[in-house]
Amino acid sequence: MRVKINGGQEDIRTVWMENSVVFMIDQPKLPHRFEIYESKSYMETASAIKNMVVRGAPAIGATAAFGMAQAALEFKGDNFLEFLRYMDSAKKIFKDTRPTAYDLFYSIDWMMKEMRSATSVEEAKELLKEASQRYADESADRCRRIGENGERLIGRDSRILTHCNAGALGCVDYGTALSPIRSAKYSGKEPFVFVDETRPRCQGSRLTAWELLHEDIEHSIIADNAAGYFMRRGEIDLVIVGADRIALNGDVVNKIGTYEKAVLARENGIPFYVAAPQSTFDPGYKTGKDVEIEERDEDEILYMWGIDSEREFNKVRIAPERSRARNPAFDVTPWEYISKIITERGIYNPQDISKKYG
Repeated sequence: MRVKINGGQEDIRTVWMENSVVFMIDQPKLPHRFEIYESKSYMETASAIKNMVVRGAPAIGATAAFGMAQAALEFKGDNFLEFLRYMDSAKKIFKDTRPTAYDLFYSIDWMMKEMRSATSVEEAKELLKEASQRYADESADRCRRIGENGERLIGRDSRILTHCNAGALGCVDYGTALSPIRSAKYSGKEPFVFVDETRPRCQGSRLTAWELLHEDIEHSIIADNAAGYFMRRGEIDLVIVGADRIALNGDVVNKIGTYEKAVLARENGIPFYVAAPQSTFDPGYKTGKDVEIEERDEDEILYMWGIDSEREFNKVRIAPERSRARNPAFDVTPWEYISKIITERGIYNPQDISKKYG
């Protein structure tokens, strides 16, 4: 992605690995501070996923792949059976970090398959390190192709609503929902983006808006409950969102609030598109209703945080002291509310997904 820093512009990925250290953009610090988080052990990388230093399904998947390579490199000794048991333990640690995004499970299983041909610890270490980089590169390329395919759905001066952050920050690069928008911008179509703030963690107002600023894409941040207002006024032409998991029947699990936007879009005759790579399609679920939905700490609802006049990070309570909160992080959008699913292979009807990815 393009990032304006140090008086210039650089292309930077969300997550990468050098030697045995995993580097990632520290997303809780955005948009106020651009910092790189350095993870020097696989346990630290797992913690970064759990605590959302990095977030977004494809980004989590790539980070876990690097983390598995880290785990292998940290192993001491040459007993191959002990190494395999150790890697099984690392696999479980990563799979326990976030329950909903399928890319996490996909990448870990992919990494374990990549080392099947190894007959020694050293060979396995080399295979896993190479495989983690290949996984990240292929993930970025899938998102690039999503952009190329999805751009055809965007007309000149289209007004687009997006929810949460399905941009480069949620992937290795390019993004899913933002990738077609980037491609449209590069081809001169000049799209305008309505950015849902996406409470409670405000990934839209903090992260998507930050990405669009750095790409010089015109946009406005809106309150989560304002989308229907703009749809009814005819100010939104289409909706594009990402996905954390897609079931065989085309049901989509994505950031909480996605289902509401899909219902509103259908009520107002507006196309509702989902953009996602192969790694998000889960053949293990026939429908989305059985997917485990992560419920996060209630403090994300009861408090808000930001920087004060002294440029220091602070949080403030916005709810009564004795009030409690429920905080599901995702919801399920039934396939019938989805116009098309944009993938790296092409654009499909949601009910055809099982034929392509089953």
